[in-house]
Amino acid sequence: MEPKVLEEVQAIRAELNKWSHEYYVLDRPTVEDHVYDEKYRRLVELEKQYPELVTADSPTKRVGGQILSGFEKVEHEIPMLSLGDVFSKEELADFKEKLEENVGEELVYNCELKIDGLAISLVYEKGIFVKGSTRGNGTIGEDITENLKTIKAIPLRLSEPIDVEVRGECYMPKEAFLKLNETKEEQGQTVFANPRNAAAGSLRQLDTRQTAKRNLSVFMYYLIEPEKYGVKTQSEALAKLQSWGFKVNQEAKRVTKMAEIDQYIDKYQQTRAELAYEIDGIVIKADSFAIQAKVGNTVKVPRWAIAYKFPPDEQETIVREIEWTVGRTGVVTPTAVMDPVELAGTMVARASLHNPDYLLQKDIRLGDTVKLHKAGDIIPEISEVVLAKRPKDSISYEIPTNCPECGAKLVHLDEEVALRCINPQCPALLKESLTHFASRNAMNIDGLGPRIIEQLFDKHLIKDAAGLYNLTFDELLTLDKFKEKSANNLLNAIAKSKQNSLERLLFGLGIRHVGAKAARLLAEHFKTIDNLKQADVAEIVAIDSLGETIADAVVTYFKNEQVDVLLTELAQAGVNLEFLGKTSEEIAQKMGDDPLNGLTVVLTGKLDKIKRADAKKRLEAHGAKVTGSVSKKTDLLVAGHDAGSKLTKAQELGIKIIDEEEFLKQTEEI
Repeated sequence: MEPKVLEEVQAIRAELNKWSHEYYVLDRPTVEDHVYDEKYRRLVELEKQYPELVTADSPTKRVGGQILSGFEKVEHEIPMLSLGDVFSKEELADFKEKLEENVGEELVYNCELKIDGLAISLVYEKGIFVKGSTRGNGTIGEDITENLKTIKAIPLRLSEPIDVEVRGECYMPKEAFLKLNETKEEQGQTVFANPRNAAAGSLRQLDTRQTAKRNLSVFMYYLIEPEKYGVKTQSEALAKLQSWGFKVNQEAKRVTKMAEIDQYIDKYQQTRAELAYEIDGIVIKADSFAIQAKVGNTVKVPRWAIAYKFPPDEQETIVREIEWTVGRTGVVTPTAVMDPVELAGTMVARASLHNPDYLLQKDIRLGDTVKLHKAGDIIPEISEVVLAKRPKDSISYEIPTNCPECGAKLVHLDEEVALRCINPQCPALLKESLTHFASRNAMNIDGLGPRIIEQLFDKHLIKDAAGLYNLTFDELLTLDKFKEKSANNLLNAIAKSKQNSLERLLFGLGIRHVGAKAARLLAEHFKTIDNLKQADVAEIVAIDSLGETIADAVVTYFKNEQVDVLLTELAQAGVNLEFLGKTSEEIAQKMGDDPLNGLTVVLTGKLDKIKRADAKKRLEAHGAKVTGSVSKKTDLLVAGHDAGSKLTKAQELGIKIIDEEEFLKQTEEI
């Protein structure tokens, strides 16, 4: 092996670690995803060619791949204590008063957000991550090292070659939680109740590849034996952890007076829904480690810290109806329809009941009074039935046995919890598939929504996606509320969709497990639909980021004779079946010194000339990262009409603000 190979490997690892830290820890990416991916693939090639160069802290160790037989027990030499809880500001003030009486002086406190996740411990030797574990019962936890290695916010190598143990919280971001549950529901699996349960379940996966897919993250907040590192306070410890490369929550604040603590509580109780992660309260800690040592701990909790738990945002309402809808994969999902109530600032009248087992376990009946909250501050969810208010004539809800749309017998597949309609001619299945086909991220046929698709089916004008391209002006005029202008607009949108690049069509076809990203990778690699149809599982798996589940689904899909017929009809209608997009290299060259590349941008207010989703796509095409809340890390705010608290906060922080006109000038399509 030539010395230059070792030098290249070390240089690539350093770059990848730097970019990963910027993206997952600092939330400030400096390179586009494809740049990272190209370097990563090069490292994989070199490590395959020179296996002796593989190290435990290589970025390639994050993808998982090990199948664990179980989790060994880990004894914590220093117990991982839980925190005492209080539920009112009066109790909190009482805690503060008693603590200060005990030490005989007014104290400085560090206020931190109480992340709703799973406590973890990380051990490093000479700066290398060697062991990670759960809290367990505080004394005995489980070794989850291999799963923790897949979390990109956890550094595999620190900035200093030190021996250290740190502790913190592993959590699932709200967006990842929402996508995970959507996928599980679509696949007929049991959904997670909240992000905390999702994080805990993800960390206990025996297949580390599954953990790697869950997009977990961490905030580290506790340093064992801080005196070894010259650290004297909790606020200094957070700064030290960050300097070593750990992800630290940026919302912590040092305070002295109870009024300051009250303000901190009020601020995050009001804005918690805007955070990218779930919190269930705040934690108040005596900032000085000397004070912490002086007052010590009880058997279970420290005397120098307390958790203030937010009151649950929960409302009672009455279930009036249970609707059953058929999704594009055939899953039949129950939804509770209730009297409207306000939750987290929005009116809610519907909540998914996910599957029949969920409905039966909760024993939800028509006329029941139920408690409603938002899981992860996102998803309306019924937590329980108020049995004391159940009507005397109440009867158990009967699960349907036939499809609500076509009447076919509903089935359970492969021990799924979901009910499915497997009738390929089910109108609901066909309508849902067409709605997906026309959606913005697929063929983007503007104006072709569910109501129009339903009319097209009911009037027998189409039976599949290919039928859209044979619609005539006169046929469209037979639809309700369709005049000449709307008919022409829809025909133009359909005609325009013929020129889409292949990845849009692949996503629109609704192949199981193939999302927009997988469709792009397949299209860019195989270039034409014919090449993809001839590919086998091995060829597809060879594409970075695509596994056997996707490969099997793609190969199985193209074996279907009906698919051949559909593709032939699409080709005859003039629909493009080739990849027309720019390659990763072309995009990188085009972006060059784009001033938006690497910026963190927030969109707020009403935009007149562009839809919010399209604005986000434009920004991402220019290398920007779009987030939902304004913080010190925000570089730019795009403010439309009626911009509210986000605009105010951006002004307070001195963040650059532009209007829609300026935004459109800066984001011409790449």
